[in-house]
Amino acid sequence: MDTSSYVKSVVEQTSTFAEWVDGRDAATPVPTCPKWTLADLVDHVGATHRMVAMLVGEQLSEPSKAFAAYVPAPADSSQWGAWMTDGAAAAKQAFDAAADDTPVWDPSGAAAGVPFWSRRLFGEASVHRADAAVALDRRYELAPEPAAAALEDWLDTMTSGGYWENRPDFADGMRGDGQTLHFHATDAPGEWLARREQDRVVLDRTHAEADVTLSGPAADLLLVLSRRCKLGAAPSLELHGDRALLDSWIDHMDWVSD
Repeated sequence: MDTSSYVKSVVEQTSTFAEWVDGRDAATPVPTCPKWTLADLVDHVGATHRMVAMLVGEQLSEPSKAFAAYVPAPADSSQWGAWMTDGAAAAKQAFDAAADDTPVWDPSGAAAGVPFWSRRLFGEASVHRADAAVALDRRYELAPEPAAAALEDWLDTMTSGGYWENRPDFADGMRGDGQTLHFHATDAPGEWLARREQDRVVLDRTHAEADVTLSGPAADLLLVLSRRCKLGAAPSLELHGDRALLDSWIDHMDWVSD
């Protein structure tokens, strides 16, 4: 997927998300994010759209202005649908006016802000739509190749140097002594080998023997590894090797679903 296809999916997924949440009870709990209500989820997703729209649209070299311009979701949930789709449209407009090499700040340190943020919004849409689906008892679907792309975003973000610098507590819990985890999508191109080292987690896109391997449909891998679905509730996935190592990896992602 490229920038335009990521953004296209963001708009499409946001339209579905907006339809689901519009007019719903703001106090509805979000089981996959135990500390959040539906209002918190809507606020997070819509505010992120607007933050990224400003970062890309104004070609910001640092994020403080975008953070300070935070726009909360409307208190009236009957306005949520329009607010959500307006935010996604603003983000699309910003990306449509930018080139991939347009200088825009991003936390990865890769100096590729436009591609970074298009993929991050796509990853956010893919995971948080799953949160809304669980909260509102809706069916979640994501085609294999987009699901593999969302999983790539998830794993790449969680193992990036910039992320570790911003989340030292998370980094400390991910350090290791060479333990390896292999994730393999069986319905779309996508294999990842994560090796836990003392100073980082090295992520390779390869097929290799590992201490533990989890394989199956890309969408189910995404939901399990992002803590949106328990491993026991995903019978399509096959596990071989050190279950405790995989459990530790997944358990350590608890902060992302607070």
